[in-house]
Amino acid sequence: MPLNYSKWDQLELSDDSDIEGHPNVDKRSLIRWKQRDIHEKRETRKLKISALRAEIACNGVLSPRLHNLVEKLQTQPSPEAPPTNAKDQPTYDAMMLSLLLQVWDGAKSLPADEREAAVLSGLDKHVKQLADHTKNLEKDLVDEENEQKKHITSEDIHEGFESKYTPAPPPPPPVKNAKIDVPTQTTTTKTTEFEVLNPAASSSKASPPSAAPKSSPDFDEEDEIEEELPELTPSLERFSRLSLWEYAQSFSFIQENRDVVVPGASDALLVAAFRAESKSRFEYAKQCVHQSLLLQYCEKLGKDGVRLFFQKMITGDQRAVSVFVNDVEGTYSHLKTRAKAAATETSDVQKEQIQLVPENPSATISFNVPDGPPPEDLRLEGPGTEGLEVEQVREALQMRWDVFESFPEDLKVALKVGTLDEVNKVLGDMDVSVAEDVVEKLDVAGIMSFVSGGVRDETGNGDEEEDNENAE
Repeated sequence: MPLNYSKWDQLELSDDSDIEGHPNVDKRSLIRWKQRDIHEKRETRKLKISALRAEIACNGVLSPRLHNLVEKLQTQPSPEAPPTNAKDQPTYDAMMLSLLLQVWDGAKSLPADEREAAVLSGLDKHVKQLADHTKNLEKDLVDEENEQKKHITSEDIHEGFESKYTPAPPPPPPVKNAKIDVPTQTTTTKTTEFEVLNPAASSSKASPPSAAPKSSPDFDEEDEIEEELPELTPSLERFSRLSLWEYAQSFSFIQENRDVVVPGASDALLVAAFRAESKSRFEYAKQCVHQSLLLQYCEKLGKDGVRLFFQKMITGDQRAVSVFVNDVEGTYSHLKTRAKAAATETSDVQKEQIQLVPENPSATISFNVPDGPPPEDLRLEGPGTEGLEVEQVREALQMRWDVFESFPEDLKVALKVGTLDEVNKVLGDMDVSVAEDVVEKLDVAGIMSFVSGGVRDETGNGDEEEDNENAE
């Protein structure tokens, strides 16, 4: 294949051997002048290209502003200006204002009925001039850029080829709290056996080898309790939310996220599935089981397991798909059963309760339930009522009735039954704080009372009967 050297035709050198000069001027000075002339022209060309580009950009901004002049002048002036380093650079709105003043200076000397047409014609004239001037600038810019491309300079030198070694990224770390199986190393030892005449005697003298201490079941249980479960990483969290049976989507996600296929990832997904199932998030739990089995199948298929597994699933291999679907359904069913059993065990754990128990075994707790509010014609009769006032007694009875009415219905029914077991059963279903408040109200209102054991005879004639009863 012939090589093309035509690009070197544009190479411009300041020390060309074919240069011709005046015989009275040495060649070195002539070369330096030639070099300086080339650099000066180059810099002048660059400045002219920059000026043309800046003026074209400025005109490109000014042109639409002229068309939307009326709308723009109704708002505040814009602080935008051309991106130059010139001192006291006017803004675009200042340029437009100067243009308007020029148009107005040419129209204000005319009669009032001709000023509007003069202003419009002046604006149209400037718009056309701006468009023509922009076209000329663009033409000059193209010519200067073409002239610049004719010469190869040091600025055009670029790096062609480069070879660098990029080491492979390190493998991602395993999931937090993951169980990693360490391969066990087997060692072989040679033993020499000696045949003796009395093997029983020699064996009795030899000390038995010390057996390795076995861990107790209690110690193993403590280790299992203290062991922390694997946790989901952010990538596994997003991986667990992919749709069921979308194998292409899961395969694409694994290709983009290497930290998904790491030790402990499938266990972390199963833990997340169990927690989601316990919180009634059934759809998410099944998604976690699905993604966990995906990783397990890829791991069991060996080093190239990811590609092999998804190749069969994406192409629709009926045997592979049916085996995987049945495994997902069976695993999720088993997890669902375990979650229900765990919830039942948790609910069966006895919680803290408030129960009424007399301190003295011979004492009993009784409940005096009011039949209703105090009657309007309340009368105090009988011994012990001489120092009481009717209104105080009425307030006490009313407070007692109000307290009883504030209790829930199941507690009212238990109090009317009057047995301690029924009341304790209702108190056991309440929260501790609520039950404590109920017990305090029962005591303050006088609904609950403590009665000592035995029969109390205040007549003085029943001492013999009381002794007989206690003897029995």
